[in-house]
Amino acid sequence: MMSIELILISVIFSVIAAILWYEKFSRRATLAAKIRGPPKYPLIGNGNIFLGASPPEILQNIGKLVKEYGKVLRVFLGLDLLIFVTDPKLTEVLLSSNTLIDKSKEYTFLRNWLGDGLLLSTGKKWHSRRKIITPTFHFKILEQFVEVFDRQGNTFVETLKKVKPNESVNIYPLVTLYALDVICESAMGTTANAQLNSDSEYVRAVKDITNVLHLRMFDFLLRPEPLFKISGSARREKKAIKVLHDFTDRVIVARRNELLHNGKSDENRNGHTGDDSLGIRKKMALLDVLLQSTVDGKPLTNMDIREEVDTFMFEGHDTTTSGISFLLYNIALYPDVQKKILEEIKDVFGNDTRVPTISDLSNLQYLDLVLKETMRLFPPVPIIGRQSEVEAKLNDVTIPAGSGIAIGTYFMGRDPDLFPDPETFKPERFNVERSVETQNPYSYVPFSAGPRNCIGQKFAILEMKSIAVKIVRNFELSVHEEYKKPILMAELVLRPENGVHLKLKVRENY
Repeated sequence: MMSIELILISVIFSVIAAILWYEKFSRRATLAAKIRGPPKYPLIGNGNIFLGASPPEILQNIGKLVKEYGKVLRVFLGLDLLIFVTDPKLTEVLLSSNTLIDKSKEYTFLRNWLGDGLLLSTGKKWHSRRKIITPTFHFKILEQFVEVFDRQGNTFVETLKKVKPNESVNIYPLVTLYALDVICESAMGTTANAQLNSDSEYVRAVKDITNVLHLRMFDFLLRPEPLFKISGSARREKKAIKVLHDFTDRVIVARRNELLHNGKSDENRNGHTGDDSLGIRKKMALLDVLLQSTVDGKPLTNMDIREEVDTFMFEGHDTTTSGISFLLYNIALYPDVQKKILEEIKDVFGNDTRVPTISDLSNLQYLDLVLKETMRLFPPVPIIGRQSEVEAKLNDVTIPAGSGIAIGTYFMGRDPDLFPDPETFKPERFNVERSVETQNPYSYVPFSAGPRNCIGQKFAILEMKSIAVKIVRNFELSVHEEYKKPILMAELVLRPENGVHLKLKVRENY
């Protein structure tokens, strides 16, 4: 009788043989062979390129691949096929498609936390949720959010005023806490008090879950679910998710009970604050919209609502933290730019310290150019991911079924074919008069585009401009000499590995 060991060896070799046959002779292999890319190895594909590389080295390695193999290339992460695109014409086809709307495999790592919220859902569920949530970003509700930006910005300023003039401070973690407070109040109508209690259980859980998600991005040993489940990272994730879900569940139940107790929701729009332990604000936060919405005549369950609220908590703090930090970095790095922004703020506000309105922020046109140029060089989402479940034709490129597709917004923003003198910071390149003469608009898509564009982009722009105004009015900014150039790493968002270290001098005469 054949021993168990021999049977296992036979099975293992049979599986490996089947995989090798599939990799060599399948339709996917035939189509992948027509797309340029680095030589691949059995089983690991091109995983050797990223194995053991630090996050900044991973971004650099992708850049080298783009330079060597062009604006459409393929890489294999283990058995996963990924098509990398930095061609605006193909980007337009991809993002305009009504069928290629599924997020890439990397986003599924978020599912344990976010469920099937707007970021991860597809098909009918995605359409119905998108329809429900879109009114949340109506002009009148955005005005309420601007008040939140300003109030949380005051807390941020008071925190920064504690920094001594001769010292520098890494503002990235402080911006993270500000962004958490803003999105928590905007999405749930409650306060996280992250800026005042940076070591709270909730804040630690957010840090832990994002760290785990970043680890899985390029570590092909953690990508397969069976291997991840037996890792220490999985245990960290589970613990963090329990904290996050428990917090959101408590807020949802309390708010639903309050609505039922009041009987009507009209008074929730009057702007007063409640005094319960969760600090719930009676405003039209995302949570209120969801609690009052129905799909096919049925109200959303608490689980449905948690998916969307958690999605906004994730998307609404991580990306804006990146955007705000790099915006302040560029303002600090270029004194002439900072001077123009300050002059523009004085033109719009004078000496009035009122809470900015949407109209005020819209009138800051030069700041808008600075923000756009910042996002060209430092797009908060450096790579947009899609998944093609069926074979797809993109102009003259055929994408095999089951492939991941990565749109390299970071690399398009630094492509000299698309942006002349790309490494130079030139806000004026986004003047309307100049931009109409330039290339395909899909060369600049910091908020994605098409049917799955960022639903909160107006919210994000207003938040970034609001806090920039608050900081520039209160401080003269400069960059610490040893941190003139950030060391970038591309995960789900673009981050500086070495932080954003600024010096702050209080403006006495403003």
